[in-house]
Amino acid sequence: MTAWHEAPYKGGGPAKVKGFPRPLYPPDVPEASGHEPSPRGPDVVAYKRTIARLGRWPWTPDAWDDGYWTDFAHGSPGPDVERSGVAGVQWQQHLDATGWLGQKTFSALCYALVPDAPGFPHAGEQAMDSVARELINEAWTMFEGHPPAAIAPGAVRAAALDRAQDELGYSESPAGSNRNKYGQWYGMDGSPWCAMFCTWAYELGAKDVGADSPTFVKGSRYAYVPYIVADARGRLHGLATTDEPVPGDLVCYDWESNGEYDHVGLFEKWTGGGSFQAIEGNTSTSSNSNGGQVMRRSRSRSGQSTVFVHVAEPK
Repeated sequence: MTAWHEAPYKGGGPAKVKGFPRPLYPPDVPEASGHEPSPRGPDVVAYKRTIARLGRWPWTPDAWDDGYWTDFAHGSPGPDVERSGVAGVQWQQHLDATGWLGQKTFSALCYALVPDAPGFPHAGEQAMDSVARELINEAWTMFEGHPPAAIAPGAVRAAALDRAQDELGYSESPAGSNRNKYGQWYGMDGSPWCAMFCTWAYELGAKDVGADSPTFVKGSRYAYVPYIVADARGRLHGLATTDEPVPGDLVCYDWESNGEYDHVGLFEKWTGGGSFQAIEGNTSTSSNSNGGQVMRRSRSRSGQSTVFVHVAEPK
């Protein structure tokens, strides 16, 4: 009898989605191919979910992020079918097993049904379930079938971090007043301003590279750190929580670990052993969240409750 992973998946459907969001390429895509590694996006989570339901990726939703990494694209080394990823599905469907996810692979995933075999509690259902379809539709809204090629990958995050770094040493005036140029710009001068500083850096940084930030809006998003965390957990406005921040992403702190996030800065770099540097507004060595200065702070990931937030690039 043929094992479930030796014959093409049975088809049904297809899953009803708005369209194919974009092609995906892993970090090892050759430069000579003319393609670039794909930035993060909700479609990647949708594919991890779909391929896990098809038996070719571990079912660990809490561990999935939105990065199209090499192990998921090509499969982990070794004979383990359950870690064979996109290339494993491609092989099973008689497609070129490149690990690059294009229209043919997308169509195969839309049609594929969960195998009717032991260990598959959703046998016979569409592999691309309602959660995956919602993520695909979200990605379609972001990318509309094309990679974000107009702006270089990471350009806005890098420009925002540059803006923040240029502000090192700035202080509110008078001290203890929360009066500063970032609050004036945002329209809430006199209020705690760490989140407004990040918004300012992103909005002006985006203009520096001729782009519009998909996340930040002057006077609207963001002046309150808990809203950043809530929207990232809800994958709203181009925000998503991540365990692998890149320079320019956000880092949010809950000093008392009580679920109320108090402070935010721009992640700069890891410094080893779970420690990192961040550029933060309204901080000081005597007051983490209301110190009145723009500073480079050294933090430990485990020193408080910490949420890293990935910020999407413009499409």
